[in-house]
Amino acid sequence: MKIEGKVYCFFEQSGTFKNEFKKLGINAVDMDIQNHFGETDYVIDLFTEIEKAYRGGQSVFDNITSDDLIVAFFPCIYFCEKSMWHFQFSCNNYRKLNNEQKVKKIIEREDNRHSFYKILLEFVGVIEKKKLRMIFENPYTQPHFLTNNFVIPPTIIDKDRSRRGDFRRKPTQYFFFNCEPTSGFTHQQTPDSKILTHDDLRGGIHAGICSEERSMISPDYARNWICDFVLGKYQPAISDPPLFSEEEMEQWANNNA
Repeated sequence: MKIEGKVYCFFEQSGTFKNEFKKLGINAVDMDIQNHFGETDYVIDLFTEIEKAYRGGQSVFDNITSDDLIVAFFPCIYFCEKSMWHFQFSCNNYRKLNNEQKVKKIIEREDNRHSFYKILLEFVGVIEKKKLRMIFENPYTQPHFLTNNFVIPPTIIDKDRSRRGDFRRKPTQYFFFNCEPTSGFTHQQTPDSKILTHDDLRGGIHAGICSEERSMISPDYARNWICDFVLGKYQPAISDPPLFSEEEMEQWANNNA
């Protein structure tokens, strides 16, 4: 994929992807409503911007062109497997409630999910109307609301992020709009990278509308993901031991020559 303009990283506070795009010579900016990492270039309410754009008003999308790319880490708080548990009477959070009270809680959660999903659909509507390129990310842990309830199936499912140098194995799905992924396998990983456990991450993640968990992706993973699926850029191995065999890498090189 050629990116002759700029990469807009929506809902990403950490600057992880933004900075890796920059290292690869591509201008990129972070946009989010929060700036807990000190990396958000434009502190802006993207939900409001999406709603304005969908209704034909002025918005941040007016400055984005088909030469640019949006990489959107849309909040998954009402779509992921943890949220699915909250639609059952057996949810541990409801253990002190009677069934009538549980029904009220479940209805409240469904109302919130409906609001998030509506904004997501409006986001897709804006992208399609303006013919913009966008990659939308969400977890692939099951059950997941979007598995059977989204406008397209995932374009790519990365089932083990640690193979591309991330802290965790957490499966992730990516939906490509108005662009096609490149197909790659990289095993470039800094030697001191390690897989983090739940205890390693405890205390560093705060739940909320814009959960910071998605910003805890490693720079290794961001770089390898960009090179594999966005730019189709081959990288020599620097990990020890390599994450992929020489045969796998040779096959990748032949397919992408």
